[in-house]
This record gives sequence, C-alpha cells and structure tokens, in this order.
Amino acid sequence: MPMYRMQPYCGGEIQVDLPTCMYRLPNVHRATAENHEQAADPAIQALESRQEDILKRLYELKAAVDGLSKMIQTPDADLDVTDIIQADEQSATGSVVADLDVVLGNDYGALRDIVINANPSLAPLSLLILHSLLCERYQVLSAVHTHSSITSIPEPLLKCFGDQLKMKPRHEYQLGFTLIWKDVPKPQMKFSIQNMCPIEGEGNIGRFLFSLLGYTFNAVNATLIDGWVDTAIFQLREGSSKEKAAVLKAMNTALGKSPWLVGNELTVADIVSWCAVQQCGNSTAVPPNVQKWMKSCENLASFKSVLRFLK
Repeated sequence: MPMYRMQPYCGGEIQVDLPTCMYRLPNVHRATAENHEQAADPAIQALESRQEDILKRLYELKAAVDGLSKMIQTPDADLDVTDIIQADEQSATGSVVADLDVVLGNDYGALRDIVINANPSLAPLSLLILHSLLCERYQVLSAVHTHSSITSIPEPLLKCFGDQLKMKPRHEYQLGFTLIWKDVPKPQMKFSIQNMCPIEGEGNIGRFLFSLLGYTFNAVNATLIDGWVDTAIFQLREGSSKEKAAVLKAMNTALGKSPWLVGNELTVADIVSWCAVQQCGNSTAVPPNVQKWMKSCENLASFKSVLRFLK
C-alpha cells in the first residue's frame, strides 16, 4: 500500500539526455605522494638516515648492556670478583726491592733525587717515617734545606734526618731525598724537576714513597689501603669532631680483626693514620684496639724517630 503520492510540479514530460559517465578528476592522494617524493629535501633525507644510524647503535648498546648485566648477576659468570680475590690471595703479600730504574727512570750519571716541599707549621710526619723505611732498604742521600719564605723553624726540623757522619761519594747512593721547608699550602713532591708536574698532598706522596718499598697487595687490599689513607687525611685530621669519632670507631672495628688496618702487614694506611691520630691531640677518646695498635706502631724504629716532633 503506497504511503503517499506527489503530483508533478511541472506539466508534461521533459526529455533529458543524461551522460553515460561523470567527468574525471585526478587522484589527489597519488599526486601528493609523487610530488612529495619529487620535492624531498636532501637535508631531510640525511637527517632521516642519521636517525636510523643512531637508533641502530642504541639498540646495539642496549643489547651489550643487557648482556653485561646478566653476566654480573649470574653467580657462575665468567668474570667474577671472587675469582680475582682468590687468585690474589694465593700469591702471598710480600716485599721485594723495587726497581728504581723502572719507577723513577734511568738517567745515566744522575742521582734519582726526590725533592719535597713542606710547610713546617704542619710537618708531614708520615713522609719522615717513610724516609726512615727507605733508608733501611736503599742507600739514601738525605738533605734538609729552608726556603726564604720561612723566617724561623724549630731546630729539630732542621735535623729531622740526623747528621750523616759517614759521607760517601754522590754516585754511590741509590736514591736522593731532599726536604725543603717552604711556605706551601700542602706538601709537594718531584723526582724529575724538569719533566713532571708536582705530586701534591701528604697522602699521595706517601703512596708513591711506599711503592718504592716494593710491597705488593691484591686488588681488594689495595683499595682498602687507599680508602684508609684518604679517610685519615680528610676526616681524621681535617674533619669535625663527629667525623673523627666515627673514623676512630671504624678503625677500632678493623683492628679488632687484624693487627694492622689492612691485613697482617704494615702499610701506608697505618703510617698516615697513626700520624693523623697523633696530630688530632686529645680532642677525641681513643678506643682500646686503636691504643694497642698505636703502641705497636711506636715500637718500630721508624715511628720512634718522629715521636720527638710531637712533644
């Protein structure tokens, strides 16, 4: 049943010729893509290529880092720190005479002379102890001078190396050790006056002088020694009262496990730390293990030689 019917609004039948097809238009999308490819900027292409290279390198780095993280986290990894420690422990810690030609260089006809500038207001006692240890190992030509920047200096510091009664020809000595009292903010050392920058700081100079004694340590103990040296210089001697108390507590714990700060052998850590404790005075209480350790140090001849500078 039809819904409704509309009457034609124009009379008669009109014949209209309709076209068999509509008019054609170009493909807009295809033309845009072709025009984009033809009008591409070379700089943009170079930038895209660079971006692809960077992304590729990032993926490679990520894969390498993932591999390393898995290797470290794996208990049975090929590279394990415990393997290094066990291998180092198998080789006994000992002392041999260091090759001075390797450490200081071999200059024919010239004495390897270590020159140290230090301020007498804060005498580097650890360097004096190391000088005494070097004299036990080598033939050392020692000398003390005073720079013009120092107006007055205590008599013991002028004779800190003692009087050399048996003088030998210069070429018969293995090592020269010259100490110059000078107005400097921190100790400075050179062993090649013309070819090197100075080594600054009592701790750094102490590390170098101790290396001439020929002691060898494994990787872990060497790291612990460096840590104790820095702690003694920057916290025990130059830190606040709270820092000093914390360091003495840590030393007391370490000395409860071994006779020296690092293992069963005297190291530069003991030398520098002992001097720092002595220069701290009575500002903090010294724990029992540290007191016992200090007496052990003072029983050594090299430490006894500097006790007179503390009076």
